[in-house]
Amino acid sequence: MDYALVGIVLAAVIVLVTADLAARRESERRQLRRLAHVERKVDALVEELGVEVPEPHVERVVALLDQGKTIQAIRAYREETGAGLREAKEAVDRIGGRRRR
Repeated sequence: MDYALVGIVLAAVIVLVTADLAARRESERRQLRRLAHVERKVDALVEELGVEVPEPHVERVVALLDQGKTIQAIRAYREETGAGLREAKEAVDRIGGRRRR
């Protein structure tokens, strides 16, 4: 058996798989950037129009805010929605602001 040929084929397969993974990762990054751009536009429109958007699963968050536990409320919001830290903090601040009115 010619081990050199096997090595070349194996190296070619590794290069192709690596290139495919890199292309997929770049495509995913591009989609995430586009999604973030669309979300910023929607947020700006919602704010400009003064539309109330109901927050999902906020009962636990509201209860924690009522107890003065802001950090735990942010953590709870992240657990319930899968949001990032910044998004969760902004959402909890919005929820807290509405509760104080």
